[in-house]
Amino acid sequence: MPTRTDQPASLIGWLSFTQLISWGSVFYLFALLLEPVERDLGLNRADASLAFSLALLAEGLLAWPVGRLIDRGHERLVMTLGSLVVALGLALHTQVDSLAGYYSVWLLLGVGLAGTLYPPAFAVLIRRYPHDFRRAIIVMTFLGGLASTVFMPLIAWLMAELGWRLTLWPLAALHLLVCAPIHAWVLRDAPPPLRAQPHAPPAPLRHHVLSAPYLLVGVFIVLLMAVTAALPAHMVSLLRSYALPEVWVIAVPAAVGLLQVGGRALLYFFEHHLDLHRVNRLIPCLIPTGLLILLLAPWAGTLQTALVVLFVAVYGMGNGMLTIVKGTAVAEYVSREQAASLNGALGLPMALGRATAPWLLGLMWTPEGAYTSGLILMLGLALMGVLALMLAQRLARP
Repeated sequence: MPTRTDQPASLIGWLSFTQLISWGSVFYLFALLLEPVERDLGLNRADASLAFSLALLAEGLLAWPVGRLIDRGHERLVMTLGSLVVALGLALHTQVDSLAGYYSVWLLLGVGLAGTLYPPAFAVLIRRYPHDFRRAIIVMTFLGGLASTVFMPLIAWLMAELGWRLTLWPLAALHLLVCAPIHAWVLRDAPPPLRAQPHAPPAPLRHHVLSAPYLLVGVFIVLLMAVTAALPAHMVSLLRSYALPEVWVIAVPAAVGLLQVGGRALLYFFEHHLDLHRVNRLIPCLIPTGLLILLLAPWAGTLQTALVVLFVAVYGMGNGMLTIVKGTAVAEYVSREQAASLNGALGLPMALGRATAPWLLGLMWTPEGAYTSGLILMLGLALMGVLALMLAQRLARP
């Protein structure tokens, strides 16, 4: 993969490794913590789910300042500090004994995630590999996509052996002793801000923010991020409601990670032979297709397990490739030079969407209907997001 001569290829590998840890030890952790924390604190499903929503809200609200800091060359500070905050949040979580404390630690974890997950890492790669950022992002997400595959079985095993509180200590240590030092080391010597042309200032942010392509891309990103944020927090409980064996309940979310990587590998090797914009239209369609399959599974009788497996394949590969489309859509259809700031400007709507969706799934859950109503809502939101991207492409392309 061609790279800028002053940016070592190892940068992508190290960022991939920290993404694996950040996603696996926090984002996918919540699904396994949900039920034991409910029992220990005496919470209902909606109240327990709100903690994850608060984390996503905090992450989204900080997207704008994080994006501005990265565009100005402060990526090392952002990602190193983010890892330290996550380590502190996980350590404090071990002492949670009240609803207020539970919400507080997840708000703190959301602050840390704002500086450690894909959005800041993608912004770093767009700045450091401006002529081949899409390929760099795909490569970085190969290892990051295995987060659920590696960490969900690991965390489930640790919780069975140690209980959920003690399990959080080694996860906190990973951020303190591994992620923070890596970010501090590999993100030295940030490049100067990008320019559309030498010696020419970039167009004002307001020009882009008010454009129709940006607004439509924003609708696409917000809705699809909301849907894909809602499912992981409830995946374990959702599969249990289908009366699947416990081994399937853990194996299915873990397999999603493998299929995400498979989807990204297909994208990496074959997208040069396909029309980029057509690929960007087709990939998001896999998310509503997967949700429809999951909705049909309870009525499939003996084929229920087969449909769950099909859901894993379609949704997993789709979600893996969708990460690339979401991460590069602003740079491709609006502005590459100010991509971090423009993505950050979506912080508030992203925060509201990602925070509301997991809570809504928990709120719409009933003992009789389980997650059916919530999945129908997610399906409708996903379809609206796909249509918004298609319209944005029409308006942005000459």
